[in-house]
Amino acid sequence: MANLPDKDKLARNFSRCLNWEEKYLYVIELGGRLPPLAEEAHRPENLISGCQSQVWILMRKNAQGQVEFSGDSDAAIVKGLLTVVFIVYRDLTPQQIVELDVRPFFADLALSQHLTPSRSQGLEAMIRAIRQKAAQL
Repeated sequence: MANLPDKDKLARNFSRCLNWEEKYLYVIELGGRLPPLAEEAHRPENLISGCQSQVWILMRKNAQGQVEFSGDSDAAIVKGLLTVVFIVYRDLTPQQIVELDVRPFFADLALSQHLTPSRSQGLEAMIRAIRQKAAQL
């Protein structure tokens, strides 16, 4: 995820988008930058339920105690949203992930109000799954 912007740069980039269409395209672009997930990682235990699209999330704790993410989706916009979530949670410990409510950040990016109900539910499912997995780490 080294080629992804940090949280502050992500917010600045979103603020430069003139309309929802530009934000939508930027989200898709971010998803395209997410490192590919190995085919063997597309397993049922990594599949997130509650998403209309298929979403796989893997998490592990590194030597510094921070959570490292990898994931994939079969839908470009959902993969982009997943990438945004990973950026927000990057470099945090499991405990910090459990405690952090990312919804205000999405609202600040003006993403929440433009998502369809099914995408909003999928985003909530991803966030909920990440927090549950972090609690298990």
